[in-house]
Amino acid sequence: MKKLLFCFLLLLNAPFTLAEKSLTFALVPQQSASKLAKLWTPIFEEISLKSGVKIKFATAPDIPTFEKRLAAGEYDIAYMNPYHYVVFHQSNGYQALAKARDKRIKGIIVVAKDSPISSLAELDNKTLAFPAPAAFAATILTQSDLSKAPAEFTPKYVSSHDSVYRTVAKGIYPAGGGVLRTFNNVAPEIKDKLRVLWTTKGYTPHAIATHPRVTPEQANKIQMALTQMDQTESGKALLNSIKIKGFESANNSDWDDIRELNIKIKITE
Repeated sequence: MKKLLFCFLLLLNAPFTLAEKSLTFALVPQQSASKLAKLWTPIFEEISLKSGVKIKFATAPDIPTFEKRLAAGEYDIAYMNPYHYVVFHQSNGYQALAKARDKRIKGIIVVAKDSPISSLAELDNKTLAFPAPAAFAATILTQSDLSKAPAEFTPKYVSSHDSVYRTVAKGIYPAGGGVLRTFNNVAPEIKDKLRVLWTTKGYTPHAIATHPRVTPEQANKIQMALTQMDQTESGKALLNSIKIKGFESANNSDWDDIRELNIKIKITE
């Protein structure tokens, strides 16, 4: 009798059914796994609570590995850069669910705070740091603007945005590519040693997208939890921790501006 009562109480307090399988929600590894987990796990807990769909944090050790796992369809839900979305919507059927509201993604090029460099042209014949070849804003957009400067450069791919900032702050490379959101989230002792030299044009930001195996019912519940998060003070605080005002519903066509760029960079397979 005591065992039955204990099981009944567990069911009353459990937000999910015992048979329900959790969905992996993967984040593009612009920052370290530990930092992403610290920032996003409370958000995933809030989504799970509000949607009734159990969400499990996931990422990858670097962006190329993240791309390989997307290509293999390993993630149920993924927060991916605009170019990744265009590619993996086409190849794997990932469907846009939400994107940051009132936001355009822009690449930045950072240099040491005390660096004499004041223009892109001065980066000619330099070795520069970037996260990965297919990092949309931090690599694709910044490299495009460097080429137009014109500035010939040798790219060095260091696996994450944080690694870019650290290596430039240490003087290993004279400049590197990133985005404002990750730059604003980097450790103060690193950020204080850097300044933004250049900012690119803005485009539709990262997509939160679901794999075709996620049911329409699950997708709708998660979308509602995401888009309503900014309606409570606790939700606003969670969003503020990742420097996002709020999420809005998204459609596949929202990324047509990325398609118009006709990018031909090969994604890791």
